[in-house]
Amino acid sequence: MRHTSTATTLITVWCLGLLTACTDGNDQAKPEPTPRTVLSLRQGADTVGVGGKGAVRITPDTVVYVNKASTGTPEHGLYAVVAFSAENRTDTKVTAATSKGGFRWQAPNGHTVKAGNSKGAARIAPIGFHDGGPTVQPHTFRRNTVAFDITNSEKGGTLVYVDGHGDAFRWKIPAASSGDAASALKSALT
Repeated sequence: MRHTSTATTLITVWCLGLLTACTDGNDQAKPEPTPRTVLSLRQGADTVGVGGKGAVRITPDTVVYVNKASTGTPEHGLYAVVAFSAENRTDTKVTAATSKGGFRWQAPNGHTVKAGNSKGAARIAPIGFHDGGPTVQPHTFRRNTVAFDITNSEKGGTLVYVDGHGDAFRWKIPAASSGDAASALKSALT
């Protein structure tokens, strides 16, 4: 009986030691976002606005790749431009986190860049695809684009959106221009 008690005490002390070792000093670490299903174009994600206030549904629906736009030529060889809608289904205005967390492009090799990562990409705002700022009025939606300056080998990446809670939502983006508005978006960019 004494051996069982001693063994139980040793196991408890060992487990507590492991728990302490795993958590000690990590109070400063930023928690990782919870894994989510990777979505496709035209699939929406329910996100929260800036500061965790309100709800906005983000739906990327079109991507085009161009090697020149009205804002100039890309520094890295290619612009990836994604059109999306931000829909507010609530009774109060919501500010989407497009500028305070926002969109990122993760290439197949893992290289990640923020939206507007070059002078030309930051100025892309094609007519008919850019309704203005990130604030969405109640029961309406905004149509916007987000642009990335990437290399040709970084096509077909993952679009990542980080919302007001810091949660990440991901969409697998095709390696070729795709979506219902691809032709119209490509025309609006030139």
